[in-house]
Amino acid sequence: MKTLFFTLLFVAITTMNFAQKELTWYTNIQDAAKVSSKTGKPMFLFFTGSDWCGWCVKLQKEVFKTPEFEAWAKDNVVLVDVDFPRDKSKQSMEIQKQNALLAQQFAVQGYPTVHFVTGNVKDGQVNFEKQLGKSGYMAGGPVNWINNANTYLLQK
Repeated sequence: MKTLFFTLLFVAITTMNFAQKELTWYTNIQDAAKVSSKTGKPMFLFFTGSDWCGWCVKLQKEVFKTPEFEAWAKDNVVLVDVDFPRDKSKQSMEIQKQNALLAQQFAVQGYPTVHFVTGNVKDGQVNFEKQLGKSGYMAGGPVNWINNANTYLLQK
C-alpha cells in the first residue's frame, strides 16, 4: 500500500513539473494582449509558416524548444504564434484573417520574423503601443538569440 501511494505521489509530482514547464503560445492576439497588459510583459509575435518554412522549423528546434529559451520566455514575454500554414484546415477563418492583418500591420516580408511589441486591449481592439524591435533566425543557438532579444526588451 505504501509503495502504491509513493508511486502515485511520484507520478503526480512529475506530471505537475512537466505541466509547469510547458510554454503557452497564444494564437488569439486579444488574449495575448490582455495577458501582456496584466503582466507588463511585451508580446513576442512569431510570424511563421509552421508546415512549410524550413528556417522557421530550424529556429524552433535550435532556440524555441530549448530549456534556456523556455526559462527566458516565461520570465520576459507573452508568446504569440502567428502562423501561416499551407494546410489551412489547422486554423479557423477568424485566426487566418487576424494573422493576415497582423502580417500587414507589421509589414512582414519573410519568415521567420519575430516582433517584440507592447500593447493593450481597449474597446475590444488591440492597440500596439510600442514596437521594441524585430528579429529572425540567428545562428549560435539559444544564448546568442536570447542576448539579441534582450537588447530589444531593454527598450520597454
